[in-house]
Amino acid sequence: METPPENLIHSGQPSQTALGVATLRAAHQLLDEPVIFDDPLSLSILGAEAEARLRENLFQFNDPFSLGVRASLVARSRLAEDELSRAIQGGVRQYVVLGAGLDTSTLRHADTADGLQMFEVDHPSTQRWKRAMLEAAAIPQPASIRFVGVDFERDSLNECLQNAGFRPDQPAFFAWLGVTVYLLPEAVVDTLKFVGGLPAGSVIVFDYRVQPSMLDPMQRAIGERLARYVSAQGEPWKSSFDPAALQETLRGLGFKSLQDLGPDDLNARYFTERKDGLRVGGGFRLMCAKV
Repeated sequence: METPPENLIHSGQPSQTALGVATLRAAHQLLDEPVIFDDPLSLSILGAEAEARLRENLFQFNDPFSLGVRASLVARSRLAEDELSRAIQGGVRQYVVLGAGLDTSTLRHADTADGLQMFEVDHPSTQRWKRAMLEAAAIPQPASIRFVGVDFERDSLNECLQNAGFRPDQPAFFAWLGVTVYLLPEAVVDTLKFVGGLPAGSVIVFDYRVQPSMLDPMQRAIGERLARYVSAQGEPWKSSFDPAALQETLRGLGFKSLQDLGPDDLNARYFTERKDGLRVGGGFRLMCAKV
């Protein structure tokens, strides 16, 4: 068996973890009732063959490990959607998805708010793959979506977004899901610094890995299993944070309001009174930071 490259994305290949996340979002639509995160495009974006395979092998996604991972994925997507709706109601008209992968939120929100300008940011190779997937699935790509190719560890997010028409003098909403763990801490802070310098009303929702030393043995074991899996896909984890230290950093970068949500918070908000075992475990937290 060949050894995967240190980072598959930098080799010019699309993200395999993005495909895995998209598959779990689609499985949520078929397996879990009621759904926490309604995504009617999640199946079709996979393509007819992949959707058929998923439907034929749904049972493989109901073991305890898969349930916990799926719960985390749908909880973060639901939180981002909820906060996006609040931002739009508050007058925000710029929506940026950082590390978009096969996320469908811009497609689903193309007509939800008058004048909403949307930017999908991802590595160029993953972006080309996604657009090919959309074309193959006959999913329209609205003119209100700008596709922005960025390598977070090498390119200036500010410059790339402005070149695509982003207005840094106007507030914006950012969804940054499933990305920070694949970046060096310095690259994470650089992106947060950019968002923290935007006008009041700007918001970013992102998830981050908690430092393993702060987890209990079971949480560490689950995290190590996930880390081995994604590393084998050529996309190793690179960062983790102390929640208290991260909050202090965010305040220093200009964020005035922070919601730092852990498993207990998310389970109480989205997974109460369920009998299917869908619950968020430890290891990752969700942050909603407002300028």
